[in-house]
Amino acid sequence: MATDFKTAKKSTPRAGAERVDARDKVRGATRYAADDARAGLLHAALVPSRIARGTVTGIDTAAAQRVRGVRQVFTHENVGAFDTGGFLMGGGFGFQSFYPLRSPQVAYRGQTVAMVVADTLEAAREAAALVVVTYEAAPFVATIDAPDARPQAQSALLPQPMFADRRAGDAEAALQGAAFTVDASYELPTQHQNPMEIIATVAEWSADGVLTLREPTQNAEGVRHGLAKQLGIEPAKVRVLSPTVGGGFGQKNSLQSHTALVAIAARTLGQPVKLVLSRSQLFHNASFRPASRHHVRLGADSNGKLTAAIHEIDQQTSQHDLFPSSGTEITSRLYGIGNFLGRERLVRTDVQTPGYMRAPFEHPAAFAFESAVDEMAYALGRDPVAFRLANDAAVDPISGKPFSSRHLAECLAMGSSKFGWARRTMAPRSMRAPDGSLIGWGVAAGAYKAAIAPAVAKVRLGADGTVRVAVGGHEMGQGIRTAIALTVARTLGAPVAAVEIILGDTTAAPQHLTAGSWGTATALPPVQEAAQRLMEDLRQNAGAATAAGDANGATAVALLRASGRPFAEAESRMRAPGQPEQVFGRLTGGLPAAAGPVYPDFVAFSFIAHFVEVRIEPNTRRIRVPRVLSVADCGTVASPRTARSQVEGGVVWGIGAALREASEVDARYGGFINADLAEYVLPVAADIGRIDVDFVGKPDPRLNALGVKGLGEVAMVGVAPAIVNAVFHAAGKRLRRLPLRLEDLLEG
Repeated sequence: MATDFKTAKKSTPRAGAERVDARDKVRGATRYAADDARAGLLHAALVPSRIARGTVTGIDTAAAQRVRGVRQVFTHENVGAFDTGGFLMGGGFGFQSFYPLRSPQVAYRGQTVAMVVADTLEAAREAAALVVVTYEAAPFVATIDAPDARPQAQSALLPQPMFADRRAGDAEAALQGAAFTVDASYELPTQHQNPMEIIATVAEWSADGVLTLREPTQNAEGVRHGLAKQLGIEPAKVRVLSPTVGGGFGQKNSLQSHTALVAIAARTLGQPVKLVLSRSQLFHNASFRPASRHHVRLGADSNGKLTAAIHEIDQQTSQHDLFPSSGTEITSRLYGIGNFLGRERLVRTDVQTPGYMRAPFEHPAAFAFESAVDEMAYALGRDPVAFRLANDAAVDPISGKPFSSRHLAECLAMGSSKFGWARRTMAPRSMRAPDGSLIGWGVAAGAYKAAIAPAVAKVRLGADGTVRVAVGGHEMGQGIRTAIALTVARTLGAPVAAVEIILGDTTAAPQHLTAGSWGTATALPPVQEAAQRLMEDLRQNAGAATAAGDANGATAVALLRASGRPFAEAESRMRAPGQPEQVFGRLTGGLPAAAGPVYPDFVAFSFIAHFVEVRIEPNTRRIRVPRVLSVADCGTVASPRTARSQVEGGVVWGIGAALREASEVDARYGGFINADLAEYVLPVAADIGRIDVDFVGKPDPRLNALGVKGLGEVAMVGVAPAIVNAVFHAAGKRLRRLPLRLEDLLEG
């Protein structure tokens, strides 16, 4: 049915308008790189290392070459020289600096030591299983707790201000003089993202030497420039397409270690090549959440004021890269503690480099810190919500700067009222269900930096009423397309269905890394400004010729038709407050350029409060979470439907992290034992009860014109400690290791 654009104003989007990509996703029309099944496509399969560290001494590919349909087996001996793509946190483009097949070196178990390319996937996999590799093994460090693991101070390894210890006042002296103290240690395991849409790459070369790469990535520009560096070609000769990432959660935020191999194979064989990682290979060839250990010490006076806090973190990294920790970035700002010390150490292990998994440092840090805060509230005999409210911060304790906005107190107050917190009895084990289950109510706060990256947005309106928007950003399921469509539709008076959004295409607009909850705050302001400029241009040129009457009240398409022009377009370039113009060079060069949380005049964070009810079966001690209420301070809520989904998803992630998820390390041989969805335990629908979500909804105009702050990451921060605090309230036992296990509650 044709759309009547003359009545577009009547089609102004409702606050709860549906996701623009919902129908395509539910009917399977959305296509990912792994879905590419065109004729002439060759298929690749990887051969993984069977040792955790050492050297390849020989590769026998004879049996593999005899499999019908095999085109070539690529090894370090025949793949040819190619450059490193570098490490994302070391000035490069990749999730790690180690790229397999550049040498016979083995850095971790599961690392690629050969790649088979064949006419069919079945032939490639069969041949990969027939490749015989011999090794010279070397000693390795499997875990962060291994006897030969050596923690080293991050501030010494990475002598840069952003990685320095965080200090305010004199925490050691204040702790010694505190009337009440808490001293506790916490353990968090390695975890893997396990997105349903697994990592895949399709590489194709054109006759004029242009490489087109289809890969689900959160960083198309970084992949483009990193791959160009590896292959020794101009970035202009590489196009990366990632219109729909599927699940990313940080695992797809940079150049993968296999991508160049697929491109080299496609160039060598003269046909497009496709590689889809298996689930097990994802565990061993992509980034993951590193294991961490936390030591928290708190001090308070007899009036219930927190006077001191020391938060020390040991975090896993690889032997070849230093993946920095920044957990104390949020714990130093959760409350108004005048004396704070945050110290972080890195522990090298023989694994691929860990990376960013949703709320990467903030989830573990909040689990430790908010568990300790709850323990302090009980030591003082204070209600956990009232105790947190009494210790709210007026300014940033670390820098002394004001917050751009801070509504954590409103989150706690709104949540307390809606959850019915007043009905909670203080004493542990004091609430029971009719079936005898122990009931516990817990609360915890969370925070996440409000970061912004530079972006270029282009909006083009055609005479047929279609609106084309190109901007840096990636659709990872978080709903950024919907937020952009709603913003543009409101500004232009156009139907949402008329808005076409181009994301993840390096030929459409510079594509900044989409991560860290800065996607919306980065993309929406320049998109809105470009749309506003387009409207201003149309109004100024409408004149007496407009057939729509008052130019100020007319829709964009009516003004365009009245002008007789075939199209109108506008562009906007925006950067974070205080960033120089030169930051656009990093953007167009594929390098991260985000700023925050500290800006020249203020400090910016998103905040959240989670209220959780648990029920513990009295005999088996099985833990259930029948309801959660979360209230977020994320500034303006640009898209209520997708915002609510983000928080619900974050809560589910928090439940999984608290009760289910752990990547089990094989201390004997290295690698991960439960490298599949059969044994990597995730919550299912039956594990999830009622999740209620609310928002403070107050804009943050100091941060950007729309007043939006990030939401996707902060949604998870604090869920795990709220659950653990509820378990203490139910069972009277403090648990300090995730995930919680039945035996932890059965002991004693």
